[in-house]
Amino acid sequence: MTAFTSGIDSWDPAAPTAGPLGDLAEAMRTLDAELFGDLVALSRTPRLLIATDYDGTIAPIVDRPTHAFPLPISLVSMRALAALPDTQVAVISGRSLRDLAAMSRLPREVNLVGSHGSETDIDAVDALTDDQRQALSQLRAAVGELVAELPDLHIEPKPTGAAIHLRGLDAATRAVAEAAIGRIVRSTPVDLVRGKEVADLTVVTTSKGDALIELRERLGAGAVIYIGDDTSDEAALATLAPSDLGIKVGRAGIGTNARYTVPDPETVALLLTSIFELRRSWLFGRDAVPIERHSMLANGQSAALIDPMGSICWMPHPLPHSASMFSEILGSDAAGYYSVSTVAGGKPLTQRYQPRTMIVETRWPGLTARDYLAPVPADSQDTVLVRVLTGDAEAEIRFAPRPDFGAYPTRLEVVEEGVRVLGTAEPIMLHAPDVEFELVREHGSDTAVARVRPGSTRAGRVVLVLVCGGYFEDTGYILEGGEELVRRRAAGYWRNWADSLTLPELKREEVTRSAITLRALCHVPTGGILAAATSSLPEGIGGIRNWDYRYTWLRDGAMTARTLIDLGSTAEAEGFLYWLSSILADAAGPEQLHPLYAVDGSALTTEAVLEHLPGYAGSRPVRVGNAAEHQVQLDVFGPVTELLRDLTFVLGHLSEEYWQLTCDMVTAVERRWEEPDHGIWEARRPPKHNVYTKVMCWLTVDRAIAIAERFERTMPGAWRQLRETIAEDVITNGWNEKVGAYTVAYGEDDLDAACLFVGLSGLLSADDPRFAATVDAIERDLRVGPTVFRYHYDDGLPGLEGGFHICTTWLIEAFIMVGRLDDARDLFRRLDNLMGPTGLFPEEYDPASETHLGNHPQAYSHLGYIRVARMLDELVGVQDTASVTTGSLEIVEER
Repeated sequence: MTAFTSGIDSWDPAAPTAGPLGDLAEAMRTLDAELFGDLVALSRTPRLLIATDYDGTIAPIVDRPTHAFPLPISLVSMRALAALPDTQVAVISGRSLRDLAAMSRLPREVNLVGSHGSETDIDAVDALTDDQRQALSQLRAAVGELVAELPDLHIEPKPTGAAIHLRGLDAATRAVAEAAIGRIVRSTPVDLVRGKEVADLTVVTTSKGDALIELRERLGAGAVIYIGDDTSDEAALATLAPSDLGIKVGRAGIGTNARYTVPDPETVALLLTSIFELRRSWLFGRDAVPIERHSMLANGQSAALIDPMGSICWMPHPLPHSASMFSEILGSDAAGYYSVSTVAGGKPLTQRYQPRTMIVETRWPGLTARDYLAPVPADSQDTVLVRVLTGDAEAEIRFAPRPDFGAYPTRLEVVEEGVRVLGTAEPIMLHAPDVEFELVREHGSDTAVARVRPGSTRAGRVVLVLVCGGYFEDTGYILEGGEELVRRRAAGYWRNWADSLTLPELKREEVTRSAITLRALCHVPTGGILAAATSSLPEGIGGIRNWDYRYTWLRDGAMTARTLIDLGSTAEAEGFLYWLSSILADAAGPEQLHPLYAVDGSALTTEAVLEHLPGYAGSRPVRVGNAAEHQVQLDVFGPVTELLRDLTFVLGHLSEEYWQLTCDMVTAVERRWEEPDHGIWEARRPPKHNVYTKVMCWLTVDRAIAIAERFERTMPGAWRQLRETIAEDVITNGWNEKVGAYTVAYGEDDLDAACLFVGLSGLLSADDPRFAATVDAIERDLRVGPTVFRYHYDDGLPGLEGGFHICTTWLIEAFIMVGRLDDARDLFRRLDNLMGPTGLFPEEYDPASETHLGNHPQAYSHLGYIRVARMLDELVGVQDTASVTTGSLEIVEER
């Protein structure tokens, strides 16, 4: 038996979620590790029963039993659990069923069992035998005599007996009551069930153990979690199998059949909310293709995702933020897909990128598919997706385009050498010589289906070219022996660039893949840089934190471009700054810049919900657009100015355009740095004086001064004084003496991983004890295993999220700065183990459910990975890191 103490302080019962925000993370920090591991395992049971006692378990023990109401958060969690599929919830109590129902206020979906198992419905008294009815009459007469003798004694009548409550009695009254209980038991055919300060007398021979066995059999539960606090609960705990879980509420060290003990009903509430979050994540995520197993196709203008089964499941057109033609990843094949598989069935053997390219190769026994987006002219918005099939196995091709996220039925037409999509504003056609398609109806739309043996065709392979737009209207040269040339051009686009980079020895292949991924998120025609390629992949399975990331955030774009400069590529930074200059030309002033824009520089459309889509793993709503565009985020000027510094230092000269941009960024800070804002994480709550924002305002001025000094430019204002003023403001007001760290905002106690930038930015020196203390505090409170959470405070939204990969890399960087190299190596190794099988990272990782979360692939995750890999490589040397230098990505040479 394992015991532990609770770290719970208080909860807001009005919180708009199944549990208090951050409860799962709280559980991981405060619960015994073995207990939490058992909760994770049990939450994945196909049919699960969660049963609890009432008093002392979901309701605190009080002096007056009629005032024992459940903790509100336990009620919410039990209701939420009962609403999950294949999940049963029960309360087994010594109270009468009628009182239990009235006091608990639990819905009908929760199984209530009263009187220690003798009451499963309100007509239990009708099932009594004649002997039991006679015994009940005798019992009630005896109890009536006792009440006449002790009028202040609290008696709880029950349909099959009575409970005599002893709590709060003085010694003399207790002695009289105990004597009377003994006489009743000796003179009346009743059973006595002892509990905490209560004696239950019943004419029905039963127990909570019998009740739990009956519930388990009737509900078909494969596993049971039982939580109770009383001696009467031991009968239920004794029925549990090794694969079940028993938890006792109360002091440790007392003999019990439970595997664990917890201290109080508040901790029980934490357990229930944790079980709900874990089980919801497993139930709704078990049938979804894991996010990290998707691979990205890109050509510098368009992007698509392919799942590990060889299905194109995401492809916006013509711009990254446009409606998607294939949206199966958002929860339904009715939203469009384009699949290849073997007729014989079975999963692919492997799926890999060809080295240093965005060409994906998927292999089944006897069949290989190579997928890529072909290069198109820079002034074109066409999308050309090429699939090449080789091998002797019979393949099935299913082409189910659903423009506009599948909002309307799609009609197809089989034409000579392919399939045409009807009713679209521009031509869309799948060119497929040697393939005979037939149309079938799926979900009210047409799907083109064909079977073919690639090795048996005239060319010995099958080439499928999907053209969206008009550039490849005449595709003859591609289909008649020209595909290999197109593929070499596609491969060369990536390989020539990758070969020009300066890469670390540490995780060289993984860093290369991360770099290519970042470049794939760069929109070459405009210079905009995407935060991610997808929309609405959830930050919590089944939750509402589903955002559209197919836009250019000034912060994310600048950080991505700066990372590529570090690897030796400046074109992306120059393109991004040209894009930003174009936006500034139309802005009222630099301080009026929005946090994000579409890649073409346009303002975003209103954030909207696609009601017809069920969402990834049932995670709704599915959103397009992003309301963060209207927020005030004053930190964005810092990353832009840091990018300007790095680029101009590498180029060795400062153009007038870049100097003007630098001055614009400082001007924006001069005008607004004292204002509150919404911060880096875009919390949907009132603005605050966020520490990270103030640090970035300081960084803006600091990096601008470095540019001016390097290129001997006259600063058009009192920049040095401004830098000192902001620094003093942050250092003084951002430090929280009570917490012993820099916290999220002035005067607040909550921690935030972004506060690591008090040191990462250089505002505080690496050996400043306040920075070291902040690093320790964030590691202690926000790190869970291989990941670091952004924060645990209430951000105005219900539901939970995972740890953020970029926050993990910030902590690794902080470890390096304060000299904790072994800790940095260890956390980097654990982060590296989370990389998807083809080398991609989504945004987040939930260590509790072991689920990857968020939009994919995520620029933040990859730029952070590259940065810390380079830092470790430079600091510890190749020999020191021999144990972690071997690439984990499989490499396959193009044939």
